[in-house]
Amino acid sequence: MTSTNRISRSIRRNRGAAVVALTAATALLAGCSSKDDTSGGNPLTDDGKAADGTVVVGSNNFPESTLLADIYGEALKAKGIKVTYKPNIGSRETTYGLIKNGSIKVLPEYNGALLAYLDAKAKPTTTDATTTAIEAKLDSTLTLLKPAAAQSKDSVTVNAATAKKYHLTEKSTVADLKDIAKDLVIGASPEFQTRHQGLVGLKDVYGLEFKSFRALDAGGPLTQAALKKDAVQAGDIFTTDPTISKENFVVLQDPKNLFGFENVQPLVHKGALSQKGADALDAVSAKLDTATLLDLDTQVQAQNKDPLDVAKAWLKSAGLS
Repeated sequence: MTSTNRISRSIRRNRGAAVVALTAATALLAGCSSKDDTSGGNPLTDDGKAADGTVVVGSNNFPESTLLADIYGEALKAKGIKVTYKPNIGSRETTYGLIKNGSIKVLPEYNGALLAYLDAKAKPTTTDATTTAIEAKLDSTLTLLKPAAAQSKDSVTVNAATAKKYHLTEKSTVADLKDIAKDLVIGASPEFQTRHQGLVGLKDVYGLEFKSFRALDAGGPLTQAALKKDAVQAGDIFTTDPTISKENFVVLQDPKNLFGFENVQPLVHKGALSQKGADALDAVSAKLDTATLLDLDTQVQAQNKDPLDVAKAWLKSAGLS
């Protein structure tokens, strides 16, 4: 498979590029054969690399995922590993298939959301238990590296007008919407409708039934704009999103842990990385905490800096490049 050139920086910041990238992802699924590595021993060997030794780093279709992919890719480059990027591919429903068949080799993941995708009934109580539960369900072609302390959770977030109208504060919980959800429109990615960590779980766990659902994006500019304009009153916003403080949105607490643990964690196609590459990504995880991730997200999403530049600057400051 011939790797494509890196998408231009201006396009990488445009979530509309996800449509183009998703089309490319569909072609990848049809045109790239799966490379299973079921041999014993260390799964992180050189044997499964692309013919030219390139490691393909992909991302889901939201800004933080693209930023994390850049961090992973540039950390690998710093160790002399050849990297190409496939950003803004789509949702987990698409990218999981692509990394499973080897079309992409490294993908930034969130352990709780990945586990919910693999096993909706799992209810781990620690980060380590989350990783263990994922590994029990993970496709045999895939492996996880070490999780970061950084967490970026999905959340039910309401806009300032809704918070004021219903007296909701940062101490309010998702359960406080039970009597008013029928009057609220909620917006999120299309997949939020059918995920346990979405409308299904909000009904089963909290008894919430909203007035209607509006398909937007995964915590990105469409959802943010709809909340700001009151086109939706509640939305799925990631907890590291700088828009929350900027627009006085209110994130509701999740006491029943519907959204679970959401540690950033690299998902890797077996055989895609040498031990040197795996160590490079583990070193990233060791340095990346939630406060750092929020700062990096703010630079990209609020200050409009290029995610690649932000990634390179942080890696240098952290002694990782």
